[in-house]
Amino acid sequence: MSSRVGGTALPRPRAEGIGLLRFNALPREDALAALLSCCGSRRWAERVAAHRPYPDPESLLAAADEACYDLTAAELDEALAEESLSPQPLVGARGPGTLAAHTALRAAHAEYERRFRHVFVICLDGYRDEELLDQVLSGIRTRLGNEPDEERALAADELRRLARGRLARLTASGP
Repeated sequence: MSSRVGGTALPRPRAEGIGLLRFNALPREDALAALLSCCGSRRWAERVAAHRPYPDPESLLAAADEACYDLTAAELDEALAEESLSPQPLVGARGPGTLAAHTALRAAHAEYERRFRHVFVICLDGYRDEELLDQVLSGIRTRLGNEPDEERALAADELRRLARGRLARLTASGP
């Protein structure tokens, strides 16, 4: 999944499937805008855009990973701040107990943001819709027990995974 809704990685509107060749050919400002839809760090987007053209998707994803690993604390804060704050129900979350689970999730998000001073992000790529709510609840509850430095490193890695998935979808061949 792709972005944060109520603190959680879920799809967000973005250009999809433009293909690597078209991405490589975008004017610089358009490339930056597309990259900023993948990760909210301006420096990350500038670094990834600067190395175009990429010969293949793997090279692009490797460059994106490297740029994420090099984010400063302030740049990580910038990227985390760009993740959506509007709470919405998780896709696929239906049935008995869903309302209670969403109430628990909102409370957990509030506690997480109070404790760590940044949003909760989690990459949900590879999970089915009906697994999302359980994965988020489990993830946030587990991570609330982390020390702040440990959690910051985990959030940075989740953000890197989110950016990677978003970028892969962005540069996938279109219809």
